[in-house]
Amino acid sequence: MTSSFARLTEQFIVHIGVERGLADATVKAYESDIAKYVEWLESHGISDPNGITSKAVEDYVASLDEAGESARSKARRIASLHEFHRFALGQHVVSDDVSAAVKAPKSASTLPDVLNVDEVTRLLDAAAVGGSTDPVVLRNKALLEFMYATGCRVSEAAGENLDDIDLDEHVARLMGKGSKQRLVPIGSYACEALSQYLGAARSELERRSTAGVPERHALFLNKRGRRISRQSIWEVVKDAGARAGITRPLHPHTLRHSFATHLIQGGADVRTVQELLGHASVTTTQIYTHVSPEHLIEAYISSHPRAR
Repeated sequence: MTSSFARLTEQFIVHIGVERGLADATVKAYESDIAKYVEWLESHGISDPNGITSKAVEDYVASLDEAGESARSKARRIASLHEFHRFALGQHVVSDDVSAAVKAPKSASTLPDVLNVDEVTRLLDAAAVGGSTDPVVLRNKALLEFMYATGCRVSEAAGENLDDIDLDEHVARLMGKGSKQRLVPIGSYACEALSQYLGAARSELERRSTAGVPERHALFLNKRGRRISRQSIWEVVKDAGARAGITRPLHPHTLRHSFATHLIQGGADVRTVQELLGHASVTTTQIYTHVSPEHLIEAYISSHPRAR
C-alpha cells in the first residue's frame, strides 16, 4: 500500500473507530474491505486517491461480480468504499466523490427466522428443565427470558452487568453498537426468572470461580464463575430448542427476531420497536413488518366484503 493510501486508510479507521465509536467488529470489516479495494486500485496502476475515477470504481464493483461475491457481501464492500470516499472528500484529500453514482445491488428480501408465540413458550419452559433448582438451569431460564423480554443482541446479553438492571422498576440498560445505551422494559416473567437466578444461583456460580477473583459485575456467569460468552449463550439456545422439540436451527438472534415480530403483530409501531432494538435507522426495523400467511388470510376473510 502506497504511503498516500496508507495514511488516508489509517486516518479513516481512526475516524470510524474513535470519533464515530463503531463496534470493533464493524471497524475490522471496514478495514478489510478498504484494504481489498486499495489492493485492487494499486494493481491497476492507481497509487493515489486523486487518481481514482468513476470508471475505476465501476470496474472494481464489476470485479466483485467476477469473483463470485454474494449480493450481501458486495453491498457491504460498496458501502465501505462509499464511506471511504466520503471521508476523503471531507478531509479535502480529493475534490470529488467519484463513488457517489455507484449503487449497491438490491438483495433479495429475506424474512428473519422467527418463532411463533407457542414455540417461544415451549423454548422458555424447556430451559427451566421441569423446575430444576440447579444454578446453571436457573441461569439459562433467566438468560432466555431476559433475551426474549428485551430483544437484546447476544453481545448485549453477554455484556450485561448487575447494575444495568432494576427489577423494582422492571427496566434494563443495554449497551448497543457504538457504545450507545438504551433503556428497555423487562416483563414480569423475565423479572421473576431473574429474581430466582439472582436469589441463589448467581452467588453459587460466583463461588465456583477458578480465577481466584470473583466476578462481581457480570449479570450472567458461566459454570466456572466468569462472564458468560456469546458461544455459551448460543449453546444454551440450541440445547433449550432441542428439549422443546424445535427441529429447525436456532440461534440467539432468533429470540431478537421473535421479540420484534411479536411486538409488531401485537400492535406496536415500528418507531417504538426501532428504539427498543437499538436500530440506528427505521429501515432496518421495517423487515419485521412482514405478515404471516395466517394473518393475511385472517385479515382477508374478516375485511373483504366478498371473502365469504
